[in-house]
This record gives sequence, C-alpha cells and structure tokens, in this order.
Amino acid sequence: MAEPRKLLPGLDTPLENRLKLLPTFNPDRDAFGRFAERFARYMGTPQFLVYMTVFCILWLGWNTLAPAEFQFDPKSLNFTLLTLLLSLQASYAAPLILLAQNRQDDRDRVQIEQDRSRNERNLADTEYLTRELASLRLAMRDVATRDFIRAEVRAELRSIIDELSEQNAAGNSSKRRKDKKDRNGRSQEAQEASEAQEPVLGAAEPSSSAPEGAREQ
Repeated sequence: MAEPRKLLPGLDTPLENRLKLLPTFNPDRDAFGRFAERFARYMGTPQFLVYMTVFCILWLGWNTLAPAEFQFDPKSLNFTLLTLLLSLQASYAAPLILLAQNRQDDRDRVQIEQDRSRNERNLADTEYLTRELASLRLAMRDVATRDFIRAEVRAELRSIIDELSEQNAAGNSSKRRKDKKDRNGRSQEAQEASEAQEPVLGAAEPSSSAPEGAREQ
C-alpha cells in the first residue's frame, strides 16, 4: 500500500499556536488614520505647495550661490540630498494618501449603505401610504360625502315641504267642505223652519175669519 503523503511541517498547526519570530505591531488604526487624513488634507492645500516651493528655492539657491565650503548639497553632485529628501517625502506621502483614501472609501461605503437602507424604508413607507390611500378611496365610495349629504338634505327638505303643502291643501279642502256642509245645513234648517211656520199661519187665518161668519149669522 502506498503510504499517505506527509504534509509540510506547520500546515496542520493552528495559526494562533505557531511561533512568531517578530512581535506584531498594532497601532491605533483610528488615530493613525486621522493623522493620515490630516496629512493628506494639508498636502492638498495651497499653503503646502507655497512652503515646498520656497524650501526648494532656498535649498537650490544656497547650494548654488553660497561658498563651496558652506554648501552641504553642492551642484556638482546634482543636488543628491534634495533628490533623496523629495523621494523620501513621496514614498511616505503616497501610502498616507492611500490610507486616507481608503478611510474615505469606507465612510462612503457606510454612507451608501445608510442611504440605501433609508431609501428602502422610504420606499416601504411610500408603498404603505399608497395602499392606505387606495383603501381610503375604496372606503370613501361607501361613505357619505359632503355633496351627497347636501343632496340628501335638500331632497329630504323638499319632501317635507311637499308633504306640508299637501297637508295644507288637504286641510284647506276639508275646511272648505266643512264650511260648505255647514252652509248647506244652515240653509236646510232655515228651509225647514220656514216650512214649519207656513201651516201655523194657515191654521191661524180660519180662526180669525170664524167670528166674522158668526157675526154674519
């Protein structure tokens, strides 16, 4: 049988248990990041450019016009020290600017996530309000509106006025009938009274004539 292949030494050992030759240096990322941002922000100002230009002019003028024994970076060596200083500055400025840019990217990413979540909440609220408005519109179809109430009140008032007018007309007609009936009754009573008085008058006339006949006899 083939023997199992042996793994390289150390690959089966957990990372935390491995021996470290050099101690790890973990500076405060926030403090270092703030310093990098301040440095990058200052390098992007006109002040830094003016100061850097003045420094280079003084450096070149001194090492060009000053006596040879006072020159520390002579022109004959093509200003080697100034070139090294500018290279050193560029080599440190680039990582600091990248670090500041990374922190800005992290902030932008967090801001984008917050904006996205805020937009999602606004969209959810808008959809909820839209559904509520639609349900209210559907419910308002079954609810009496102001115009509907006004129309109903006007119709009800008109019906009441019509009923009152009909009642007044019926009352007037009944009153007229009653007055006519009373007049008819009175006329009938007067006629009956006159008819009752006629026989009495007829009976009284012979009695008055009887003595005359007797007198003639």
